[in-house]
Amino acid sequence: MEVYFVGMSKNALILPADYTDWLITLKHRIAGARQRALFAANQEQIKLYHYIGTEILDRQSRQGWGAKVIDQVSADLRESFPDMKGLSASNLKYMRFFAQECPECKIGQQTADQLPWFHIVTLITKLQDPTLREWYAREAIQHAWPRDTLVVQIKSQLHLRKGAAVTNFDKRLAPPQAGLAVEILKDPYHFDFLGLGDEAHERDIETALIRHITRFLLELGAGFAFVGRQFRLEVEGDEFFIDLLFYHTRIKCYVVVELKATAFKPDHAGQLNFYLAAVDAQIKAPDDKPTIGLLLCKTKKRMVAEYALSGMEKPMGVAEYQLLRALPKPLDTCLPTIEELESELSRELDPEPRPKIAVGGRP
Repeated sequence: MEVYFVGMSKNALILPADYTDWLITLKHRIAGARQRALFAANQEQIKLYHYIGTEILDRQSRQGWGAKVIDQVSADLRESFPDMKGLSASNLKYMRFFAQECPECKIGQQTADQLPWFHIVTLITKLQDPTLREWYAREAIQHAWPRDTLVVQIKSQLHLRKGAAVTNFDKRLAPPQAGLAVEILKDPYHFDFLGLGDEAHERDIETALIRHITRFLLELGAGFAFVGRQFRLEVEGDEFFIDLLFYHTRIKCYVVVELKATAFKPDHAGQLNFYLAAVDAQIKAPDDKPTIGLLLCKTKKRMVAEYALSGMEKPMGVAEYQLLRALPKPLDTCLPTIEELESELSRELDPEPRPKIAVGGRP
């Protein structure tokens, strides 16, 4: 069977009826091949960088090479490979540090060549503990974090917060959902990106979170999809409004989030329990998992929260949020910063200086 494209002239090209489906399949095949090619190229790059770093480290150890020798190596390599970026003296020092910190080209049990180069640089320069490096490497691979996200998660000490909320999931959810639900919650949540002080009211925080929804979703974690704010429920003619409603795409359930600009109180759990029952009855699809709730409070007493949640029928967790916090001081190092390295690599590709643009668009 053959068909004409609608709207074309009588002499238009006639295509088979299955052409569109075939073209989609072909595009997917090409995209997959390109992705595999990029991954293979990255693997070769990381292995090359590790080899170069190992060679430099070995010669420094046996022959006492100094920094000036690395500068000369960089100059000679860049002369021989003028179109290849990544051969600056700064990057060679990172290669040496990489080989020193990861002699088997692994970050813990994670093969380093699964990560882009700047992810590796971030891990080995911002984290000294090999166990933490492996943890963040695994998370970055699993969730496909860009480097900026990796940096944010390290600064916010995600490893201390993930899975730390008080919950009753082990008693109210069946495995494996109980374990998965624990892992998607944190304590505390960091909302310093909102620019609000500790005196902010609930509605102010809610409004700011929606205004910064991308950062909010990043802080919530992978899998959260925003459904609505002040989501309306009607029960026997009375209206009720959920602060924030999400759907979690990985554990297949709705997540009700309630904000409290005060310390946690047991009656907060009762209110959330009501909302969860209403969502399960009115919104949840038959194939959805049970809805879970998250109470975000300014502060909480852990034992009070545990007692309150133990008496609730529905699965929920309690966590604190922080509007202001002190960031840990960056690790001092003799190596150049990643930003300086990226700038230098950019200059290798574009050696001509560009005029600086001031505010207003004038040079």
